[in-house]
Amino acid sequence: MHVISRRTLRVFYEQPGRQDAQKALDSWYYEARHASWSSSADIKAQYRSASILKSGRVVFNIAGNKYRLIVTINYEYQKVFVRFVGTHKQYDRINAETV
Repeated sequence: MHVISRRTLRVFYEQPGRQDAQKALDSWYYEARHASWSSSADIKAQYRSASILKSGRVVFNIAGNKYRLIVTINYEYQKVFVRFVGTHKQYDRINAETV
C-alpha cells in the first residue's frame, strides 16, 4: 500500500509528550506499506481491533488504544490516506466519518 502521508504521522509524534507514539506509528506504517489489502476484511484479519466505519474509513487503535488513527483506503489503487491521528480524547471530539 502507498501511505499518504507519513509526514502527518511524524508531525504528530514529534510533538512534546507524544514520543511514545513513534514506535507504534512507525510499526503501523511499515506494516501498511508492505500490505496489499483488497478489502476491509483483509484489514480486520490483520488488525482485529480496527473499526470499519460506514463511510469505509478505518480507525486503528495505536499504542494500546492511547491514540487513534483514521484512514481512508482506495483498495483498487492501493492507497491509504491518513485523515487523523490524535489522542483518544481528541478522537472523542471529532466526527470520524467526516474528518
